[in-house]
Amino acid sequence: MRIGMIGLGKMGANMAERLRRGGHEVVGYDTSPEARDVDSLEGLVAALADEPRRIVWVMVPAGAATDATIEALGEQLAPGDLVVDGGNSNVRDSQGHAALLATHGVAFVDAGVSGGVWGLDAGYCIMAGGEASDIADLRPAFDALVTDGGFAHVGPAGAGHFTKMVHNGVEYALMQAYGEGYELLAASELDIDVGASLEVWRHGSVVRSWLLDLLADAVADDPQLTGVRGYAEDSGEGRWTVQEAIDLSVPTPTIAAALFARFSSRQEDSPTMQAVAVLRDRFGGHGVRS
Repeated sequence: MRIGMIGLGKMGANMAERLRRGGHEVVGYDTSPEARDVDSLEGLVAALADEPRRIVWVMVPAGAATDATIEALGEQLAPGDLVVDGGNSNVRDSQGHAALLATHGVAFVDAGVSGGVWGLDAGYCIMAGGEASDIADLRPAFDALVTDGGFAHVGPAGAGHFTKMVHNGVEYALMQAYGEGYELLAASELDIDVGASLEVWRHGSVVRSWLLDLLADAVADDPQLTGVRGYAEDSGEGRWTVQEAIDLSVPTPTIAAALFARFSSRQEDSPTMQAVAVLRDRFGGHGVRS
C-alpha cells in the first residue's frame, strides 16, 4: 500500500517509519527540505498517481495549517480519493473538512492518534471516524500502526477527533491526580519514600497505568523533580473538552479543575489570591505578606 504523508514532525515521521516497517510505501512531504521525499503537495499527489485510490494522511498542527492543507488537497485530488487527518483537530473543523472534501468527491477520515513518541516501537491507539468503506480501505495501514487491540471505528466523520478530545481531557485529570498524590506524599512528616511508593503502585494496584510508570521513572531520576519548573501548557483539547461538556450539559468537574490548575501553574503570583489575602485582612485584620 502506498500512502502520502504530509507533516514529518515527531509524530508524522515516526508513523511514516512504522508504516514502512509494516511493509507499506510512504511518500512524505514536509516544509523542512531535510525530511521530505517530494518538494510540494503537487509532487506528493503526482507520486501517488498510479494508485487505484490515492490516500493522503495529514499530520500537521491543528487549525490554520490543517485548514490550508485540506483545502489544497481538495483542489488537487480526484473524486474517489481519500484524505486522513491524524492530527488533533477540533471536531467542528473535522466536520467542516469532511463537507469541503465531499464537494470534490474526496472522502475524509478523522483519526485520533494516541501513543506519543513511544508509538514508533510500542504501536499507537487510533480512534477513527468516517464511512465504513473508507475505514476498510485504510485497515492495512491502521493494522501496521496500532498495538494489539489499539484500533476502533468509533462513528461518522468527526467522531474520531471527538473521542481523542475526550481522551485528552481524561488524560488531564489523570495527570493532575498523580501530581497531587506525589505532592502529598512528599509533604508528609512521616519521611515517606516517595519513589518506593510510586513504584509499588505500579504492581497490582488499582491505580497502575502507563502515566504512573512515567512519573515513577521521572521521580527515580530526580526525586524532588528539581530540574523541572511547575509550569504546564495546555494543548487546546482540554479546553475543547470542557466547552463540549458545557454545551452538552455534562458535568466534568475533575477535567475542568485539571485544566484550570494548568492555568494557575503559569502565574508567578495569583491575582485571585492577592484579592483573597487583602479581603481577609480588611474584614478580619489577619494581615498580609508583602
